[in-house]
Amino acid sequence: MLGRASLVVARLRFSRALAVHATCEHVRATTIAVASCRTCAPHLLKPEKWHAGSRRVGRLVPNYSTSQTAVAEQSKAPLQPGLYLVGTPIGNLEDLTVRALRVLQTATVVLAEDTRHSRKLLNHYKIDAHLHSFHQHNEYSKQDRVLDQLSQGASVALISDAGMPLISDPGSILVAAAAAAGHQVIPIAGPSAFLLALVASGLSCSRFTFVGFLPEKAKARKLELQKLADLLHTLVFYVPPHDLLTVLKDTAEVLGESRQCVVARELTKVHEEFVRCSLQEAVNKYGETAAKGEITLLIEGALPSDDTITSDELRLQLVSLIASGQSTSSAAKIASKQLGVARREAYAVALEIQAIDAI
Repeated sequence: MLGRASLVVARLRFSRALAVHATCEHVRATTIAVASCRTCAPHLLKPEKWHAGSRRVGRLVPNYSTSQTAVAEQSKAPLQPGLYLVGTPIGNLEDLTVRALRVLQTATVVLAEDTRHSRKLLNHYKIDAHLHSFHQHNEYSKQDRVLDQLSQGASVALISDAGMPLISDPGSILVAAAAAAGHQVIPIAGPSAFLLALVASGLSCSRFTFVGFLPEKAKARKLELQKLADLLHTLVFYVPPHDLLTVLKDTAEVLGESRQCVVARELTKVHEEFVRCSLQEAVNKYGETAAKGEITLLIEGALPSDDTITSDELRLQLVSLIASGQSTSSAAKIASKQLGVARREAYAVALEIQAIDAI
């Protein structure tokens, strides 16, 4: 029990702390806010520390934590029933939001793409969640069970290994089914690798196409790239590190060697890197040194094509080149220089000629 004099002093000190805390613009000066404030709390825990632009503040609240987990704990409340799509860090654990923490702490169940991977994240924040697997191999079999839980008033959190769920990850079918059944679907904001790479790339962000992962087989990959060749805005891809050189060679061949690109690697991590160069320069660089880590590849959009050459003239030139023994790629490259047309346009016509000849 505090003596009367001690109690008066404690009250006086706490009043002064509230006045100090009122200078913080990001949160109100309340008892909980003072204890939670990342600026004020460290000074409250130790005697005779200075707060910027204020008087000294003594030891007032001895047992509060100022971590993200503590902040989320103080606002802990039952969640409304629904499916919560929770963004998680893609590398830096500080990127997990307080709201995401609260959802993961209080959700009835957490669905994770890889429970072993996600358990590390939950353990870091001391979250004892009911964790269950939900991935591309079991999403159909588990969908009915999840919908049944939602019907019974459960709050279900869906997370991926990293970043926002559903972006090149499973979950779209479940979200569509939950929405069709009338359940609430609530997105919880978090990091996304392709958006971080895009805004820091230096390429145009006003319009872009997120492609995700390209097909594994070379023929399908080139056909997909050909569909994208004439788009005038930025293209964004996810690329496994072991496939980067192959993808760069294909994009240089189909889209043009001079196209500017950005290879964004290990975003938010210690070895974060942005390499800005042409596609051919990227081929040369990664042909010498293999890339490691998670990679986002961004490529600038196409320039407006030159319409001065008719399609018939281009086709005749390509037929002649291919008949002389040139490959489709070489024929397109030569015709592009001779006629002054975009290489992607010449390559598309060359592929059509090759397909006709194969019949």
